[in-house]
Amino acid sequence: MFEFFTDHGKRAVTASQDEAIALGHDFIGTEHLLLGLLTAEGGTAAGVLRERDVDLARARQETVRVLEAAGAVAAGGQPATDALASIGIDVADIRRRADASFGPGAFQFPRPVYTPEARKALENTLGEARALGRDRFGTAHILLGLLTVPEGHALQVLAALGVDPSGLRETALDRAAQEGP
Repeated sequence: MFEFFTDHGKRAVTASQDEAIALGHDFIGTEHLLLGLLTAEGGTAAGVLRERDVDLARARQETVRVLEAAGAVAAGGQPATDALASIGIDVADIRRRADASFGPGAFQFPRPVYTPEARKALENTLGEARALGRDRFGTAHILLGLLTVPEGHALQVLAALGVDPSGLRETALDRAAQEGP
């Protein structure tokens, strides 16, 4: 499915993983996808969100607050690292060797997994793009997909920032429809 994303869409999805790792989360939720959209400079979704006064720093701050309130702990993958250590595998040693062989940061452990809500949002991205007659998915389609998942934390983050999801959806639909195929 990744091959059907535009360059901006790919950058947003990749950035969502980076955001999750930076926040110490071993999962990628809709809130991380939202943060990824904000980092995809030049993407339609970033522009639409900024028009609503949603900036990356505030969205990141609200993401941390919402997740802490939900009981999500920023463990940074420590439980998985501890489990491997219990059977004699030293993740820090593997990281050092990978850095030496492939460059700093080449080894990320654990790789964050997508939550069911984030997977649903990405699946809905496909439907949103197809409904607009598109074969490739851009950041506006990802944003539209996010807005279809009420269980995701992205909507809580947006609400905390004073954003009306239905107004945001209308603007994102309008912008996505204006983009070329």
